[in-house]
Amino acid sequence: MLILHLITFLLLSPPLPALSATITTTSSGHAIPFPHYEHLNIKQSIASTTLRPLSSDSDSKTNNNTAVKLQLLHRDKLPFHRHKDHRRRFLSRMQRDSLRVAAVLRRTAGAAYEAADFGAEVVSGMEQGSGEYFVRIGVGSPARSQYMVIDSGSDIVWVQCQPCSQCYHQSDPVFDPAESASFSGVSCSSTVCDRVENSGCHAGRCKYEVSYGDGSYTKGTLALETLTVGHTTVQNVAIGCGHMNRGMFVGAAGLLGLGGGSMSLVGQLGSQTGQAFSYCLVSRGTASYGSLEFGRSVLPVGAAWVPLLQNLRAPSFYYIGLSGLGVGGTRVPVSEDAFKLSESGDGGVVMDTGTAVTRLPAAAYAAFRDAFLAETANLPRVGGVSIFDTCYDLNGFVTVRVPTVSFFLSGGPILTLPARNFLIPVDERGTFCFAFAPSPSDLSIIGNIQQEGIQISFNGANGYVGFGPNVC
Repeated sequence: MLILHLITFLLLSPPLPALSATITTTSSGHAIPFPHYEHLNIKQSIASTTLRPLSSDSDSKTNNNTAVKLQLLHRDKLPFHRHKDHRRRFLSRMQRDSLRVAAVLRRTAGAAYEAADFGAEVVSGMEQGSGEYFVRIGVGSPARSQYMVIDSGSDIVWVQCQPCSQCYHQSDPVFDPAESASFSGVSCSSTVCDRVENSGCHAGRCKYEVSYGDGSYTKGTLALETLTVGHTTVQNVAIGCGHMNRGMFVGAAGLLGLGGGSMSLVGQLGSQTGQAFSYCLVSRGTASYGSLEFGRSVLPVGAAWVPLLQNLRAPSFYYIGLSGLGVGGTRVPVSEDAFKLSESGDGGVVMDTGTAVTRLPAAAYAAFRDAFLAETANLPRVGGVSIFDTCYDLNGFVTVRVPTVSFFLSGGPILTLPARNFLIPVDERGTFCFAFAPSPSDLSIIGNIQQEGIQISFNGANGYVGFGPNVC
């Protein structure tokens, strides 16, 4: 279990124990009051590459504030996952991740798509364009349970629908709108239709089309439908009913967009939830779920809040300010300008659930990596693996001492990651890699490997994102 602390510069505590994530709020960028080193348990990390059955928790829970928590699942935990070998899963994940990053870069470059409080537990998926994590919700009346990919960079909710002239395989029966009493098609003259990118009209009905970076797409009609999220029923949600769909969505029925636009689930709920939601991506190797919750009441007390930044060229994405990087208690000599979002919409730092590995501009990554290499010169190196160029042979080690790495967030907070969020096993033999990679552009993306185990909350109405204080 991670331990996440929010402390101030004047109330410093001794270095925290290994495998702890720390958020420190300071008024000075010169002192770095966080643990400089941690001990990574190698045997435990290798053991975590073995898939474990999930615990028998119910699909949703209700807390004392009547908020419902949905289970969030990683793709590796899904019952229809195909690869049992960790190295094969890893290599497939990195291939998809590269495609995902390419798609995010196109979106942030301004390219358009081509032709009540409640929550849920989240499951991780790992297909490009679809995100890494899945949630189970009900669609229609009566509710038909479906696995849906969550995507913080997407602004549409859609499911595969009958009649399906072209559909990929999904684990649940394809949703049939004819069996739902609450399904209602959207007319071409509706204002809802006007809010959809690449909308069209056929026989008086609003049509939509969304394409993703790997060639995946969904095409169909726009409709208003009832969604059941946990024990909460939400009526008249605009969803895409996809009759032609192609893609690698790992058995999911569709996608649950959580982006910043008006057509995402967050945008459609609007004043009902204050555009507020919180998620916790469970750490790899555990037999438990992460969580996804919606509503103002789920915003935690004690989080370290930093402003969300707006990029009008890519309004779906959640941008944050990043001023620097740290390794082993020392700030890496990288200019703050490397992470700035320009007035024209270039650069910046995006938080993305669909990207696995954090990407940094090439010069910043090189300085960051070299600082890490200097602090791990005593560890045996091996050649690069997939997108990683900094890897180690840790076979035979029980634990290793590694420097901590940190994100300096705008406004003062410093997020120091636990070792398992940046030095990860890529096979069962003991090969570990530094889980960062260079970005092909000035855009930085904070991926879900670095987000694991930390509660992350978005207060869209007030324009802030919070880190901690809870863990998962």
